[in-house]
Amino acid sequence: MERSPLPLSQVSDFDIRLLRVFKTVVECGGFTAAEPTLGISRSAISLHMSDLEKRLGLRLCQRGRGGFSLTEEGRQVFGAVLTLLASLETFRTEVNGLHQTLRGELNIGITDNLVSKPEMRITHALADLKEKGPEVRINIHMESSDTIAQGVLDARLHVGVVPEVNLLASLETRALYDERSLLYCSNTHPLFAALDKELTISCLSQQDAVIPGYPLPQAAREAHAILDGTASASDREGAVFLILTGRYIGYLPEHLAAPWIAAGRLKALLVEKCHYLTPFVVITRRDRRFHRVLEAFLEGLA
Repeated sequence: MERSPLPLSQVSDFDIRLLRVFKTVVECGGFTAAEPTLGISRSAISLHMSDLEKRLGLRLCQRGRGGFSLTEEGRQVFGAVLTLLASLETFRTEVNGLHQTLRGELNIGITDNLVSKPEMRITHALADLKEKGPEVRINIHMESSDTIAQGVLDARLHVGVVPEVNLLASLETRALYDERSLLYCSNTHPLFAALDKELTISCLSQQDAVIPGYPLPQAAREAHAILDGTASASDREGAVFLILTGRYIGYLPEHLAAPWIAAGRLKALLVEKCHYLTPFVVITRRDRRFHRVLEAFLEGLA
């Protein structure tokens, strides 16, 4: 494709519409996958993408039998699109701040398996936000803690809920709650029938165990150090899958294990010695600009 001989002189409303289509296509992973979200046909999406590439003078993506993928220029344009749309949202929020009605978006990133936490502080704060601003649009992104932290830093997300592990100084944190984890086995594991008084650390260290593949606080690293990690899981749900095979023991948050405990499928082992706490925090950019919707949500959490 030939490059435009002149730089992009202005960004019109039509350009922004095309950029939003491009953003959705990238996030969905292709033209076909983006059809339900955009509400238009694949051929219409293809036409919009061709128009955008012509207007920018850049090849943004590869499409065909090999599947959808971004070019290097496409990746850079995608990053610029995220910055542009975040700036537009900030502008809209600041203008809305001149009025008393709460409008705009809240983009919040949350790590997996927190919905079963009995305190439900996030749920209550979101309900309070929606009551204050019926027109507010809430977008929840379930992602890894590292991805959430980066999303908050690059303004893709307004706020995140993550474990307090390896966080940068440029992030502001608010304590949310501590999550207690215990060591579990399933009802088909040889240790299920054993009494706690019959168990020892030495015995547990000889069992095949699941080791998390994500960052852990110091207390959790010390707890896992005694285990024989012969399997790993990228998230807590993955650890449940492995523990339920009856071949592994592993640590799980109490609230996540509770339904399996009630069903007689899991049992906690040596509770007095095998436990640790993971502190969870709410993160925002330390240098963030005022955002009425975000501040209302944070107020609801407090």
